[in-house]
Amino acid sequence: MASAAPAKFRIDVDIHNLLMNSASSGPRPAAPKGMTLPQPVFPQYPELLNDPGPETPPEKRDWTYDQVWRKVRGWLVPYIRSRVMPGEFHPITAYLFLDYKCNLDCWYCWAYNNKTKGMTEDVARRSIDWLHDHGCRVLALMGGEPLLRPDVAHKVVYYAAKKGFWIYIGTNGRLLRPEVADRLGDAGVAIFNFALDAWDEKPSLPKAFAPGQKNLEYLIRKQYVYGYMVFFNINICRNNHEDVRQLTEYAHAHRLATDYHINETPMLEQDEHFKHLNENPTYIRPEDWRSVDSLIDWIIEKNKAGYQMVNSVQRLQEMKAFVRMSSGLDLRKYGWYGDGTGANYNIAAMLAHTPGIAQDASGELHFTDWNCRAGQNNVIIRTDGTVGPCFPMYPSTFDWGNIDNPKFDQLQLKEMKHTCERHCFSTLNHNLGYCYNDARVIKWVWKQVVSNRMKGGARSFED
Repeated sequence: MASAAPAKFRIDVDIHNLLMNSASSGPRPAAPKGMTLPQPVFPQYPELLNDPGPETPPEKRDWTYDQVWRKVRGWLVPYIRSRVMPGEFHPITAYLFLDYKCNLDCWYCWAYNNKTKGMTEDVARRSIDWLHDHGCRVLALMGGEPLLRPDVAHKVVYYAAKKGFWIYIGTNGRLLRPEVADRLGDAGVAIFNFALDAWDEKPSLPKAFAPGQKNLEYLIRKQYVYGYMVFFNINICRNNHEDVRQLTEYAHAHRLATDYHINETPMLEQDEHFKHLNENPTYIRPEDWRSVDSLIDWIIEKNKAGYQMVNSVQRLQEMKAFVRMSSGLDLRKYGWYGDGTGANYNIAAMLAHTPGIAQDASGELHFTDWNCRAGQNNVIIRTDGTVGPCFPMYPSTFDWGNIDNPKFDQLQLKEMKHTCERHCFSTLNHNLGYCYNDARVIKWVWKQVVSNRMKGGARSFED
């Protein structure tokens, strides 16, 4: 049976044209002002530098008062501020793209362009100041690979931490040598998101455990010294199912959390720098759906058994539907398991177990409205200082302004989200949307304080 060709983009045509073919010339980069970042003091905590950390991870984390306050100040205080202050734009989380280049070539990834210049210290400092002035205290350093220039990353972390930010670094780990980890840990990183898709490096999936094992093992030990957390970010592709299981078991054995994604084609059409759209072994085909279901069911079992996971059980269940939704195929004709007969058409059973999914009159599956907070409580800052509402909108030419003159129009965002959130599987924005229900937040905070006594690791907001 022939595989379905991947779509150039997943969003509806009309909204795609609005976002990619706007009449304007696009956002204007932030004009340089000659600012620099201060030179970090290192080590700030010399007594920690030579502490190797425990050989065996403890059952529970013991957080200091300062480490607990860093979480409260980063997440809870800005959330409360956003609930009581007037206006719609109160960013809680921000993606700061230090670089759009990368040292690896993952075939599914469009989030890099090695011709793009890295963020200057001037833009980085002003971005942090702008976010701080708007109440934001969670800063994610992103790329490409944000550690291509470790000295710049160190300066950004040091400056942002001094201003009270809870700092997250998403990295493939190859460049996270022990000396770099020590500098970033000393400066105040809160979480390292270690992106891994395979155990051993393979064609199309270079983000592998084995090549970065020494860096990772050092990072795991030192988290108990510096007070940060480490978790694995794993992208489920058609060619890494056994790798996903192996990485999950390793993470559990070492008291690490995991976060899962389903490999997907771009939401917006990419330019010529994305060269792996066709003939891509990572894309999930209809004939792979049954195997993907089996893997997700296995992950759900581990979640229920107490493995630390950022994804909730419901969110994992929704992955099965998303695989089918993103294929663009009519399941009534193609079949629930991609066999082309329609004999295994099982929409009713799926809908009964996944309340976040609906079916319209034409038979198309889509996410129900989930209160996306992009452009309200989440923002991205590109390498040139232009801004956008969320990660999938990085390549958009629509003018949302820059750090000196943001132009988020809530009516435009609302109209856009009515369409795009039907197609979007963003874990962060789903979590933000889920939290804009005070009862849920109170319940979660109470559970962390009373039940877990602030000793737990990373879990989903729904658990």
